[in-house]
This record gives sequence, structure tokens and C-alpha cells, in this order.
Amino acid sequence: MSTQSNVIEAINVRYSNLAHSNCCLSCGGALNHAQPKPGEVCVDLGSGRGTDVLRMADAVGSSGFVYGIDISDGMIAKSKELSNKFGYTNVAFIQSDLETLPLPNNSCDVVISNCTINHVSNKQNVFNEIYRILKPGGRCIISDIYSIGHVPSEYKNDPTAVAECWAGSIPKEEYLAIIQQAGFSDIEILEESKPYPKGAIYVSSFTYKIIKPQ
Repeated sequence: MSTQSNVIEAINVRYSNLAHSNCCLSCGGALNHAQPKPGEVCVDLGSGRGTDVLRMADAVGSSGFVYGIDISDGMIAKSKELSNKFGYTNVAFIQSDLETLPLPNNSCDVVISNCTINHVSNKQNVFNEIYRILKPGGRCIISDIYSIGHVPSEYKNDPTAVAECWAGSIPKEEYLAIIQQAGFSDIEILEESKPYPKGAIYVSSFTYKIIKPQ
């Protein structure tokens, strides 16, 4: 099995095991800033147990729709179980990586994500995909972490470090440059923490808003 496959499997195992726990999996509250409206189409990247998806489904109503995207089969199974239990008909949960989103061009009004993009090796592809699926004028709210300095090379592909949400983090300047390269010209930082220790490095958490140009 390749190193990247080991990393993906470590993430899948960790989050599948957490699917039925009561722990908090999010590093931020992107949904609190997204404010989905009736009739909108929304996407949660790294949707976990589906809690935010169901909250957005309530907000957009029967005329809207919400997609939850997650790579973990355990999380997808749990989120489908919850949505079926409560009778939601305006949601869909899809198992997929974030680098090739199975959604049409210019189809979504809102994209949110909580502490997920740091896991992805090719972050440029993720933001290219976000740009592709958003409608012109569509908004994206993301909570994530960035590293203070570069992650030592010996940790970048270490499955444990990746599963602990820090091995894939990158410096803020590099992170913001990737967003701009995807086509987002304005980045509004809504919240930002002071640096704190995470594994062998220091990171900061931040929540930001980007809008696809009209």
C-alpha cells in the first residue's frame, strides 16, 4: 500500500471510529457565519455525522437542498442514519474526496467546511473545485488551521499525525495564495486564534469567507 493510501486509510479509520462518539470534531463554526437562506443549495465539505447538514436543511427548507461530502464510510453511514431517522428529504450524503467533487459547475450557493481541508494533500485542487461548483456570487465559509512555519518533513505523511489534524497544515501565506490562485480575489478573515501547540508544531485556527466573483 502506498504512503498516501496509508494516510487516507488512517483518516478513514479514525473518523469511522468517531462516528458514534459524542466528541466534538470541529475546529470552528463555519455554519454560524454562512447564514443559509430558504431555497439555497448548500454543501458541507467534510460533513462528519451530518449535524451541520441537517441544520442547513432546516434553514433552506423544502425548496433548497444540502449535500454532505465526506471520505469516511463510517461518517457517511451515520449521517444517512440520522437523516432517515428524522425524515429529511432535502439532503444527500456522498462519499468522496474533496479534490474531485461530484457536483455540477455553478450549482451551489453556499459551501462550508470545518477543520477538513488541512487533511488534503492537494489543497489547490480543493479550492479549484469549490470555485467550480459555486454559483457566481456564491459564498464559502471555512474554518481550518494553518501552521506556524513548515511542518517537519518526517511528519507530513505520518498517518497518526495526519489523523490528528496537523501534519497536512501549511503556513498562512501559502494557504491564502492557494485560495487566490483558484480565483477568489477577496478573503475576509472572520475569526483567528493565537498560535497553540498541536503535535510537534504550533498552529492557529481561523475562519474566513470567500465569494466567487460575479
